[in-house]
Amino acid sequence: MITVKLPDGTQKSLPEGSTAADLAQLIGPGLARAAMASVVNGTVRDLRFPLTEGDTVRLLTTKDAESLEVLRHSAAHILAQAVQSLWPGTKVATGPTVENGFYYDLDVPNHKLTPEDFPKIEAEMQRIAKQGQVFERYAIPDIEARLAEFKQSGERYKAEILEKYKDSPEVTLYRNKDAKTGEEIWFDLCEGPHLPDTSWLKAFKLMSVAGAYWRGDAKNPMLQRVYATAFWDQKDVDAYLHQMEEAEKRDHRKLAKEYDLFSIEEEVGSGLILWHPNLATVREELENYWRKEHRKRGYEIVFTPHIAKRDLWDVSGHTGFYMENMYTMEIDEQEYIVKPMNCPFHVLIFKSRIRSYRELPLRLSELGTVYRYEKSGTMHGLNRVRGFTQDDAHLFCRLEQIRSEIVDVIRFVDDTLKLFNMQFDVELSTRPEKFVGEIEVWDQAEQALREALEEYGLKYEVNEGDGAFYGPKIDFKLKDAIGRTWQCSTVQLDFNLPERFDLKYTDKDGQHKRPIMIHRAIFGSLERFAGTLIEHYAGAFPTWLAPQQVAILPIADRHLDYAAEIEKTLREQLVRAKVDSSNEGIGAKIRHAQLAKVPYMLIIGDKELEKGEVAVRNRSKGDLGAVPMKLFLEQIQAEIASAGREVVTLPEKVSQ
Repeated sequence: MITVKLPDGTQKSLPEGSTAADLAQLIGPGLARAAMASVVNGTVRDLRFPLTEGDTVRLLTTKDAESLEVLRHSAAHILAQAVQSLWPGTKVATGPTVENGFYYDLDVPNHKLTPEDFPKIEAEMQRIAKQGQVFERYAIPDIEARLAEFKQSGERYKAEILEKYKDSPEVTLYRNKDAKTGEEIWFDLCEGPHLPDTSWLKAFKLMSVAGAYWRGDAKNPMLQRVYATAFWDQKDVDAYLHQMEEAEKRDHRKLAKEYDLFSIEEEVGSGLILWHPNLATVREELENYWRKEHRKRGYEIVFTPHIAKRDLWDVSGHTGFYMENMYTMEIDEQEYIVKPMNCPFHVLIFKSRIRSYRELPLRLSELGTVYRYEKSGTMHGLNRVRGFTQDDAHLFCRLEQIRSEIVDVIRFVDDTLKLFNMQFDVELSTRPEKFVGEIEVWDQAEQALREALEEYGLKYEVNEGDGAFYGPKIDFKLKDAIGRTWQCSTVQLDFNLPERFDLKYTDKDGQHKRPIMIHRAIFGSLERFAGTLIEHYAGAFPTWLAPQQVAILPIADRHLDYAAEIEKTLREQLVRAKVDSSNEGIGAKIRHAQLAKVPYMLIIGDKELEKGEVAVRNRSKGDLGAVPMKLFLEQIQAEIASAGREVVTLPEKVSQ
């Protein structure tokens, strides 16, 4: 007999050789029917994985977060099996899970897969699923023999994979077997884990197909990569597909052309953004908010150069682990590097004179533009670029000040994201295996981060061992209007740079001590945050951010002079307004302003001219009636001043 431990601490005894499936049956028939995989000593395993004495076991059902990856991993095998069934001679490469789904790389002879093939492939996958073929893990006993078999049958991709892992203690493949006869139907090299059988796959959808070089090398054959997704319930598939449709409509690269926001020109280079006037206005407002809030919260704003001698980056350690991402140049026979980060400059500002404990915390902030080399295939609009501006800040403090500083940073992030009606999830990453600094300092710092999160009342997930080698960190994952998450805000403790640059401050007792350094960003980068906002709002920016806040629409030429007066009055009060002086009818002018997502339209006719009023139309609420020009100005100024807390203060209907 062996004894295993359950998550609640209870123990169960089973015969030697028992599996997680046997454990589920021992606990109860309901769990035996619901269990689809297990977690043994922290690793996700098949239900048929043999248990050993002292194992800690958690049984997984479809309600557990880990279950989706097992489902999708198994679905990838079923996809490859279906394609090989439909196009004999197809060679399979690899089929991993990815965020929200999976893919499989396939070498299909004499046929180019297209979305038109998807219904046929999905039907074959459904047929395989309904058969309930059993997934069986199998350790290869004679790797050389299997390798020779792969080479002889032309399975070059399996052969290369097996060659890579042939010296591992154990190499496994997964066989799909007939549930009744036990006959092998299909197999693939795989580490697992997998579902008990194929019948668990009920809700899936093939998404797209693209070319992909084997092992990402252009010298290798081009394979066909089929992307797909799978969920436990069809309603989740439908919700995901709807989200993808929304995401496609909101793609900031598409909206950039529609609303003239930004461009990336060949003459400038990949990953280098030209901000057009419309998006530049959004950026200006973000920067204005950023500067005002930093001043209010006790930060000091600095400016630093775009380049520095290589020596600086040698001391900081960047040349040791980041050199392939840095741009270099030679000036006066000395090597200079275009800055990939702002932190070493802020460190030198701290170090420029002797600091007292009374000056701490010292909070230095900068909208610093940095440059990093990214491979050409990884660039993506505003979200992944080679030149970007970080809303950087570095806080230098004493160990006992960490908690209060982190609370203030969390409050800053929370206040900022509320402006944009964004929620966020929080992750705390702790000490990795390789780290710098003293364990006692790490423990105190991690505890300070936990206490700060708990003091602010935030729920958070802990990523054990996922911190940087130089300090623990907190990441904020933004949620946009359609539920997607974006990594932007972060706060990172650093024990490394203060040590490398020998930073010191004079404490109360006159002794020199080492400060703790905190890296912190609210937006992350202005480029990525702007891209996020474009998609979050689908181009319909709130009034305070909108490139054009008011469209003035004269009905006839005789109303142009009054319209021009209104435009001048609004612009003098820093309201972004423009007259539509085209010859089109008022209906067409309203449509143009509506399509341009202008928050307010002021319609000017004879009655408005006579009374000195404006007929107000809101892009989402429609006609709001006529009001005196002075009242409209006061109310839109109040709305702009309220920033993201946008409230239409005009009455629903006023004088006609």
